[in-house]
Amino acid sequence: MIKVIIFDTDGMVVNSEMFSVQYNKDYGIPMDSLLPFFKNEFQPCLIGTADLKEEIKDYLPKWGWKDSVDSFLKYWFDAENHVDKRVVEAINKLRNAGFKCYLATNQEKYRTEYLRNEMGFGEIFDKVFSSAEVGYKKPQQEFFEFVLNDIKLNKDEVQFWDDTDKNVEGAREFGFDANLYRDFDKFALKLKELDIEI
Repeated sequence: MIKVIIFDTDGMVVNSEMFSVQYNKDYGIPMDSLLPFFKNEFQPCLIGTADLKEEIKDYLPKWGWKDSVDSFLKYWFDAENHVDKRVVEAINKLRNAGFKCYLATNQEKYRTEYLRNEMGFGEIFDKVFSSAEVGYKKPQQEFFEFVLNDIKLNKDEVQFWDDTDKNVEGAREFGFDANLYRDFDKFALKLKELDIEI
């Protein structure tokens, strides 16, 4: 019996353009100037072995940002602050019905705190599992093992949702009831199996 629902952040609870797309639109900086950072220096930040503020500061002049690192991160995180209220309402209904709802997200530590505090995810969810704090990213099996050890349930009591195929495949391989999130209506249909009407 499912007792826990695990949600992904971007592409499910949050629906916004990627920051790099928004920055390209607002400041005209070519995508090929932005993407190398995210493919390289940003990756250790996601597992907590590097600090985003340190890693990004040398890039900001190249990207035409004339203000502080902190103001850049605020612009970035604010640009991606688009919560799908339908999903949040579903989470409230699930929690009221007795299900535990968790967020499982690949994030560095500063956006993790932004999600918890500025976006209210610390209240919306029973707990936030961030790769920067876990030390592993989805779809690494160690990430799912950490979550399972923390929530202290059996694998077959956990339903997992993500909009990335490889994360769903990894969670399924681990033993969760893993589902690919494509749109809200299909998600709502799946929840009917748990007797939750959205």
